[in-house]
Amino acid sequence: MHALTESVRRHPLPWYFGVTFFLSWGAIVLAVWAVTGGLSPTPEQFQPTVPVTVPAMLLGPAAASLVLTGIVSGRAGYRDLWSRLRVWRVDGRWYLYALLVAPVTLAVPVLVLWLFSLDYAPRFVTEPDKAGTILMALAIGLAAGFLEEIGWTGFAIPKARQHYSVLWTGLLVGVLWGVWHFFVSYWGGGGTNGGVPLAIFMSLWVVSVLVGQLTAYRVLMVWVYEHTGSVLVAALMHASLAAFQFILNPLTPGVPQQVYPWGQAAATWVAVAAVALTSRGEMTGRRRFLPINVRSHHRAPHRRR
Repeated sequence: MHALTESVRRHPLPWYFGVTFFLSWGAIVLAVWAVTGGLSPTPEQFQPTVPVTVPAMLLGPAAASLVLTGIVSGRAGYRDLWSRLRVWRVDGRWYLYALLVAPVTLAVPVLVLWLFSLDYAPRFVTEPDKAGTILMALAIGLAAGFLEEIGWTGFAIPKARQHYSVLWTGLLVGVLWGVWHFFVSYWGGGGTNGGVPLAIFMSLWVVSVLVGQLTAYRVLMVWVYEHTGSVLVAALMHASLAAFQFILNPLTPGVPQQVYPWGQAAATWVAVAAVALTSRGEMTGRRRFLPINVRSHHRAPHRRR
């Protein structure tokens, strides 16, 4: 047990990713098997599992963070995490950025495609229950934002920033964040994502993990966190992405479903490039750019003896 504890303390980041994947993927696989009796659900079979599989998956990052924080830093680590969750007095521009970058980068490609084909009508347009769609989006966004960011931003980002720049931290966590979504992407589309052949789907999925929207968006999230030190703001930024994905993404299956995410990824990478060009080396430098009033939240807590 002592050797295991020392391993976690010496290598907290690999342990976090390992525990998160084990908990989330294990929970979602068990939930699908329990509900459908197998591990090859059709879209119709997968949909009834969502109230179980998605919450089970979301608990993975939060549970991993809470367990490993206790092992690595003890009570001081919990106090530090709680303090960063309560950082809300930040410059208003960071709230605007956190809440608006997702709807802009999501909406522009969809609206442009919609001009050429009705297949790309946003979900909000095609759903008859507008109020219900908005309420569901808010629920999904807040649940995903807060449960996930207790882990990704509460634990993984600060640990990665001890070794990597903002850009490389965002790329590392962003790619693994994308991989973490595999079962929802795969089973959510019935294994072939709306009729697209499996080989094509897997090829597109691998590329999208490396250069897709989630990776670019995580780079931006790390940059915002670098300036605010606030897990709360990170959670809201994540919530904005999840909510507006639900509201704006078209419901069309098949090939059209494979097109608009690439436009959204391109728009998000344009935002990353704009930040990199105007932030005077903040993306690639190892130096911390946190304001003085939040730097205290990034001091490494004392280990429990």
